[in-house]
Amino acid sequence: MTTDRPSKPFSKSFNRRRFLQVAGYSTLGLGFSGLGQAGRALDLNVTPSIKVGILNSLSGTMAISEKSVVDATQMAIDEINASGGVLKYQIETIVEDAQSDWPTFQEKAKKLIRQDQVVSVFGCWTSASRKSVMNEFETADHLLWYPLAYEGQECSRNIIYTGALPNQQIEPSIDWIRSTFPKQPIFLLGSDYVYPRTINAIIKGKLKSSPRLIKGEDYVPLGDVDIEAVIKKIQTRMPNGGVIYNSLNGDTNVALFKMMQERGMTAKKYPVISVNIAEEEVFAIGTNLMKGHYAVWSYFQSINSAANRRFVKAFQEKYGVTRLVNDPMEAAYTAVYLWKQAVEKAGTATNIPAVRSAAIGQTFNAPSGRITVNRNHHLSKPCRIGQVQANGQFKIINETGPIAPQPWNQQVPETRGFACDWSNPRRGEKYKV
Repeated sequence: MTTDRPSKPFSKSFNRRRFLQVAGYSTLGLGFSGLGQAGRALDLNVTPSIKVGILNSLSGTMAISEKSVVDATQMAIDEINASGGVLKYQIETIVEDAQSDWPTFQEKAKKLIRQDQVVSVFGCWTSASRKSVMNEFETADHLLWYPLAYEGQECSRNIIYTGALPNQQIEPSIDWIRSTFPKQPIFLLGSDYVYPRTINAIIKGKLKSSPRLIKGEDYVPLGDVDIEAVIKKIQTRMPNGGVIYNSLNGDTNVALFKMMQERGMTAKKYPVISVNIAEEEVFAIGTNLMKGHYAVWSYFQSINSAANRRFVKAFQEKYGVTRLVNDPMEAAYTAVYLWKQAVEKAGTATNIPAVRSAAIGQTFNAPSGRITVNRNHHLSKPCRIGQVQANGQFKIINETGPIAPQPWNQQVPETRGFACDWSNPRRGEKYKV
């Protein structure tokens, strides 16, 4: 890390307090701008800023979902800047389009960390994108804030996970399915990458006492819209109807619900429980295709609370009254405020290990409710199940209180009995309870 210094000695009129202030700015280096460059005198009238990265897909098959997460992240940053910034610094954002391509995610992460020298990165969507950048963050001992519900089975020191884990989303939804649709068969359908395969393994573990309930399991390449063979298989395996547990992602969901309607597969006979479809996707797919089906998240726009009403109002005032908010957007928005609180507790934005340590224990009155960063870098979160209504919103029909996160899933034999604790170096990523 280089230290920027003024090219001329300070004048006698340059008082000690101002010297210490500028010296403090110049020695921090990482992630700061407006603080002078080698060979140039510092402009003392410039408000210093700190740089953060936003890394998501603004093009390609995942753009349908990820663009709005960028908007929510930027809104939180703009709100913080308007209220005075963090540690009196304004936050400067560098937004990178990873183009729905995993090698591009890695390339852009490397750029943000090494070239742009941001102090933190907010982003990624799929588990494939997160795993593609993980090594960059761990090698550089940097920090990623990841806003998506995901499969768990990892606990990185260099990631704060603000989305739900399977024990907070998948497992409660299976309990609800069994009580709401008793004895109904289940077909597991997902995109072909790590998240769907892992959660389906967890579902099979949870249903091991009733293995005959699962009538099929199939995967579709990410972005593939040729889904006719899968539809035929579902109808063959469950001719009298049944629950479709859906972890498809991106454009494939549009093809699924269109073909289901064409084949007369109604929500009453073939209810679909989705874990990757939220408010934005409902309107992109078509409310007429989605009405009556279900989704499982920690957050829905329809939550009736003061914090959520403020969040929705602020977003729609900024981006348009027709815009929608969803769980990943809320988790991304929340992540920025948790980072701000951690920076303020640490007293620094550039000492990333200090910020990471300070993040543990942070609480925030989020739109989804009060959340807490646990010692395993995951949040305590509720589980909510919503049913799509004619207006495209979800009616919340079931919800829990905050559920403690379990990164190492207890339904999987290989990780049963393990936990994660980054507040204790002797425990760390994975230890036996």
